[in-house]
Amino acid sequence: MTTTIDHQTKEAAISVDGMDCASCVAHVEQAMKQVPGVEACQVNLARGRATVRYNPATTDAEAISQAITKSGYPAELESIDDAKNVEEQRLLRQQAHARTWFYRAMAGVALWLPVELTHWTLKWMGQDHQHQAMAGGVDWMTWAALISSTLAMVYVGWGFYRGAWGALKRRTTDMDTLIAMGTSVAYVYSLVALLGYLGGAWRQLPDLYFMEASGLLALISLGHWLEARARDSAGSAIRKLMQLAPSTARRLNEAGEVEEVPVAQLHKGERVLVRPGDRVPMDGVVTEGRSSVDESMISGEPLPVLREAGDEVIGGTVNQDGRLVVRVMKVGSESALAQIVALVEKAQSAKPPVQRLADRIAAVFVPVVLGIALLTAVGWHAWGLAHHWEAAATWGMMAKAVCSVLIIACPCALGLALPAAMMVGTGRGAQRGILVRDIDALQNAERIDTVVLDKTGTITRGKPVVGRVVAMDGMSEGEILRLAASAEQFSEHPLARAIVGRANEEGLKLSSPDQFSNEPGYGVVARVEGRNLLVGSEALLRKQANGSALMDAPAVDGMGSIVHVAHQEEGGAVRRLGYVQITDQIKEDSARAIALLHAMKLRTVLLTGDNETTARAIARQVGIDDVRAGVRPDQKAAEIRKLQEETAGGAGANRRKVAMVGDGINDAPALAAADLGIAIGSGSDIAKESGDIVLVGSSLVEIAAAIRLSRATMRTIRQNLFCAFLYNVLAIPLAALGLLNPLIAAGAMALSDVTVIGNALLLRRAKIDG
Repeated sequence: MTTTIDHQTKEAAISVDGMDCASCVAHVEQAMKQVPGVEACQVNLARGRATVRYNPATTDAEAISQAITKSGYPAELESIDDAKNVEEQRLLRQQAHARTWFYRAMAGVALWLPVELTHWTLKWMGQDHQHQAMAGGVDWMTWAALISSTLAMVYVGWGFYRGAWGALKRRTTDMDTLIAMGTSVAYVYSLVALLGYLGGAWRQLPDLYFMEASGLLALISLGHWLEARARDSAGSAIRKLMQLAPSTARRLNEAGEVEEVPVAQLHKGERVLVRPGDRVPMDGVVTEGRSSVDESMISGEPLPVLREAGDEVIGGTVNQDGRLVVRVMKVGSESALAQIVALVEKAQSAKPPVQRLADRIAAVFVPVVLGIALLTAVGWHAWGLAHHWEAAATWGMMAKAVCSVLIIACPCALGLALPAAMMVGTGRGAQRGILVRDIDALQNAERIDTVVLDKTGTITRGKPVVGRVVAMDGMSEGEILRLAASAEQFSEHPLARAIVGRANEEGLKLSSPDQFSNEPGYGVVARVEGRNLLVGSEALLRKQANGSALMDAPAVDGMGSIVHVAHQEEGGAVRRLGYVQITDQIKEDSARAIALLHAMKLRTVLLTGDNETTARAIARQVGIDDVRAGVRPDQKAAEIRKLQEETAGGAGANRRKVAMVGDGINDAPALAAADLGIAIGSGSDIAKESGDIVLVGSSLVEIAAAIRLSRATMRTIRQNLFCAFLYNVLAIPLAALGLLNPLIAAGAMALSDVTVIGNALLLRRAKIDG
């Protein structure tokens, strides 16, 4: 999958097979960075996916993919317009990968467990076969262990040896290197010790590790199978999103006939028929029909929404009870569903500084472990000589300790700690219509202590309507509405559109202004029918009056925005003609959403360009105490910075961490200035949003859910990284000191991987609702 960022930079997504640990990630990233023209790259171990940004004048995506393949990891470019098929192919590869490990694990268990159980049964009965030489050779159990471990080394161990050999040819090391060397140490030592005993080199049969060698392979393969299953489960959220898109669509040809075609063959401008119960195939606009559409799978909104001619619909949503004809407006990667998946995958590939540190450690981890293993062997050899151990005992202890060090030191958990948690956390958010752009958004969200909310379109529905018209100075209500609409007809402001819409509904004939000036944050100044009209806020009238006498503003109730209509005379005096009161209904869940934020000990602030009276009336209804009214769009960012300069908790406390919630386009400067920008109600224009977190739906309740999800995800990431580091820090010294049996080391290594992914999967059950 290749996308153009600008003329000098492109970005590609590449599927990568064969990665098992953090060392593999480091090798793949190194292979990409060595290609001239590559500017940045990231690898997601849990997804088996690499993203790379490069200069197309220097290289191309195919060359980068080939470089990865040559480094020993089969790679293939992903298709930008067939993401669903790409995901299905990835799933098939993951399932085949899991099956391979399952077969190896079952074979390993079948070759190891019966022999191991028999050994312990005989030992419990007092027949310690390994130290009882027989006249013709050794105990039959030893021969059984030799045969079963040899078969295990050949069949189960083949995959590890092949991987280790490939790494050796590339002059590098990886997890397979450690496992191959660890099992080889156990097996080869045991074979040499047995032959030495049969040849008379030892007076008694030394400790042999044939069963440990086969047990290691069985347990590690079993761990890899469980890990593969868990990875598959962790990545299920994206697949569920992909599955929302239907495979076929009912296209209407020019004759109005219906033909069923693959969705991938749809083009912009074509019409499709969506029957009750069907999923909308692509983003578009309704041209015919009227129906309720279930958008919960995209936006998280629980109730169906009414869609009729002129309304937008999103691909993947379900038409419930009516017939719709939809004109396709977005295809392929432009669709909302594709954008959601792209955002989620981008977030899953992001890495915080601690993970980048883990990756750097993993890059040199295997060589360091090999060095530790060598020092362990030298140390135990010296210890044995110093304490006058028999050679058999010394070499047996060396084999046990070295084998344990090599097996237990695999850096898998280190590489999976963050991507597993990110996959589950961002995937769960996407299913709720909560889209997290990157890891920084999660880190900032969990530290938020103040939430600033815009009024129009955030706390209110954002669809203002004319409540009433009040005429003064001998004017009629109809004339006030007509003049106001004539002046406002070229303005894009929501209040202006509401006035013009009401005038059109009443059939009023509007005049074109001879002059027109938009005053951002204030209103408009226009010359209509010979009058110099001022239509806007009280501040506009006072600004234009410039100290001239101005009649006091009329007293009005606080519920609604007031658009004043006035005439400015030639001498500069401003005369009020009347006003239009605009109302914007508060969303049903706004009060509940604010209560949820307060329950989380978060401070809430209402930031609006509306007048103080209206703003406080709205704030009182939803439960907000702190109101910043009369703030123009270009002043909102400065207001955010003022809040950030405040301290939370008195002297010496840290500055406030502020989240801004707005519509994502009009509030872009404030969203960018905040520690966390949350764009709400974005619908299908996800890519245009400037928020760090994008809420596809319009429900404010999802703000609290997004913050809770961020906190839970970051908590899981820290737990995983702590456990991964602690595991390696504690396990390697214990193994080097000979305190761990190789089988326990193998079990611990497998358990560490499964624990990290299992802990990430617990995010599915994390409580994020109030």
